[in-house]
Amino acid sequence: MMLMEKREETMKIKCVMLAFVLASLVAPAMADQVKPGWAGTTEELFQTYIVDEGLKQLGYEVAEPTQVQVQLAHTAVANGDLTFYPAHWVPLQDAFWKESGGDEKLMTVGTLIKNSLQGYLIDKKTADETGIKFIEDLKDPEKAKLFDIDGNGKADLYGCEPGWGCERVIEHQLDAYGLRDTLEEKQGSYFAIIPDAIERIKAGKPTLYYTWTPLWVSAILRPGKEVVWLNVKSTSLPDGGTGNTSVEGLGNLGFPVNDQKIIVNTTWLKSNPKAKKFFELVQIPIEDVNAENREIANGEKSNGQIMKHATDWIAAHQADWDKWIAEAKAAK
Repeated sequence: MMLMEKREETMKIKCVMLAFVLASLVAPAMADQVKPGWAGTTEELFQTYIVDEGLKQLGYEVAEPTQVQVQLAHTAVANGDLTFYPAHWVPLQDAFWKESGGDEKLMTVGTLIKNSLQGYLIDKKTADETGIKFIEDLKDPEKAKLFDIDGNGKADLYGCEPGWGCERVIEHQLDAYGLRDTLEEKQGSYFAIIPDAIERIKAGKPTLYYTWTPLWVSAILRPGKEVVWLNVKSTSLPDGGTGNTSVEGLGNLGFPVNDQKIIVNTTWLKSNPKAKKFFELVQIPIEDVNAENREIANGEKSNGQIMKHATDWIAAHQADWDKWIAEAKAAK
């Protein structure tokens, strides 16, 4: 009996020792694993998977993207809980970068997507009938009432999801342009509320909403066709912010033209020159992102389908891709 107990005790010790050895082997591998983040919008996965694939071809083990709210993604990258986040909007989300520690904690690298737009739009039918061209025109209570949905006499703006950064601009401009008495922002999950705006416009009802590009919404509600961009009479941004808010052919949209960059944990970036070089080189034309977003709008929105969109894009740009990978591998 005592012999069996000793054997069992010996086996327990061996199991504990084996577990310790395995843990010591797994821990470095997990520490070296690249951890991307994404904000939970299906449209953001395309660029995330493209960047992931580049890192894999450079020899990195890349985890599945972790879903996290935009502002928290910056904090997670700064703390090292995530390695990178490939959809940082400059200058829209620079406040999140500063609040999370700036370059000391997380650095912006490359320009993944150029010339992303944002702004306010209304249905073209109402614009043509009323002559509304500026968001400030809605200081007129009679014009504002046209867009009243809940019956309180104020225009209802289908607005920005809290925590994305755009809500800071909208809320600032409601004060700056004197719109508080005649207009209010409807907030919530953007992709839960925007279908209602689309259906209202299809039904011929006056509708006011916020959106950005690249995004599939503008493939359904086409500026110049079903809807028109509103302008602002003067630019006013939070915290005295500046930036180019005028777009050729569209006027002053009130939001700076943004570039989407990759934010990366500073400590990790300094230790990984190959990844840094790849981040600096990779670019996705905004026209390609719009085209991929249309595929999502048409129903191709599973993870597997979006991954195929990404690999198809790489294949269509193979010469550039191979050059980026070769230059990244040569980085020291």
